[in-house]
Amino acid sequence: MLFSSKDNKVRQIPVIHICPNESQPRTEFSREDLLELSSSIKTNGVLQPLTVRKGKQNKYELIAGERRLRASILAGLDTVPCIVIQCDDAQSAVFALLENLQRVDLGPFEEAEGIDRLIKAWGITQEEAAHRLGKKQSTIANKLRLLKLNGEERRRIVEEGLTERHARALLRLKSSEDRQTILTQVIQKGLNVHQTETLIDQLLENSQSSEKKELRRTVIIKDVRLFMNTISKAVDTMRLSGIPAVTTQNETDDYIECVVRIPKAAATRRRVG
Repeated sequence: MLFSSKDNKVRQIPVIHICPNESQPRTEFSREDLLELSSSIKTNGVLQPLTVRKGKQNKYELIAGERRLRASILAGLDTVPCIVIQCDDAQSAVFALLENLQRVDLGPFEEAEGIDRLIKAWGITQEEAAHRLGKKQSTIANKLRLLKLNGEERRRIVEEGLTERHARALLRLKSSEDRQTILTQVIQKGLNVHQTETLIDQLLENSQSSEKKELRRTVIIKDVRLFMNTISKAVDTMRLSGIPAVTTQNETDDYIECVVRIPKAAATRRRVG
């Protein structure tokens, strides 16, 4: 359970004494947004106190309010208003993640990573996490699926400002190579989600068509092998009957050639006899 010390009293704490929270899910902070918030802070001050907990050597660990802290530093403040709470490491991590997950401007991968860490910290199922976060279970599942994209794919999606729906569309492709190919086309052509899904449909259809052609080719080759075996058995039967038949086979990339040679004299004697 989290509770504040000194009955929620707000304290002014030097910014140099506040350390970041390692469980902070947010990794990207818009410079423009920080400057806007900094300007507001210069005019109006910090309207909502930061949340911290006591650390070691007169230091405090930030739990909630990193944007406000960064903007306050840009505004030139030496101290910021804080509420000091008492909690252990696990509670601090959970509280920091919850505070950020409740914001609407987290990136899709930041949110997915935050949810994943909460599930592991709590030791709960996706369904239970959905209940605690006030979201649908299907929403949580879709968020977590984004983590199947590798680091390079996530970086490109974030840097190019693509949406979560772009990312989910890419998950239809099993191959990372295919995902990178589609990503490049989406970025170069500025494709929206619908156009991206259409492009992926075309790639999957072409892939399935190639697989079907390869399967058909394999079946045909197997059938030809069967015919060749039948010819070989027929030649063996002629030999057993006294006809010195000979068969030769030649196979290239383009064709399979089979030649059966039967001496006329032997065949004539066989007919006369």
